[in-house]
Amino acid sequence: MSVLLLLSGPSGVGKGTLVSHVTQAHPEIWVSVSATTRSPRPGEVDGRDYVFLTEEEFAHMREHDELLEWATVHGQFHYGTPRGPVEERVNRGIPCILEIDYQGMRQVKKVIPEAVSVFIAPPSWEELVSRLEGRGSEDALQRERRLETARRELDLSAEFDHVVINDDLAVASQRLHEILRAGR
Repeated sequence: MSVLLLLSGPSGVGKGTLVSHVTQAHPEIWVSVSATTRSPRPGEVDGRDYVFLTEEEFAHMREHDELLEWATVHGQFHYGTPRGPVEERVNRGIPCILEIDYQGMRQVKKVIPEAVSVFIAPPSWEELVSRLEGRGSEDALQRERRLETARRELDLSAEFDHVVINDDLAVASQRLHEILRAGR
């Protein structure tokens, strides 16, 4: 079976940038597209960045076991991983990355214990706050919710198989690719 990499870390840590960097260098790696009930941010495209669902559509998928994992994130939105596309690629031997939160990692590890979990950490708390503020995609209340979640997530990083500090994109990307290679 190919490696299934579960990638997690706080908002603003650079997970998306890191995944993009790795997949540009290694296009054979498939990245799962998560489903969410939150509204698209400017520039996000349905089906590419996320599958944007209504609460009713998300509930239907959950009730019919069409999600590999799901969670309520930041106390207000649902996120989940559609099961079918992941299982199809894993069964075909294609290396996969799921960008999920710690709750999702726990759920997937129960179902697929051989999945490899990686926590992406910021170089410092101050840098994480700076990155999140610099995005400008959330208002002050949303930013504070994300920072509260980040504090909890950082405390749980020891639950992961690997921790990668994202202080240098090239170094962090190389480390992520090494973990993928070793997991095969």
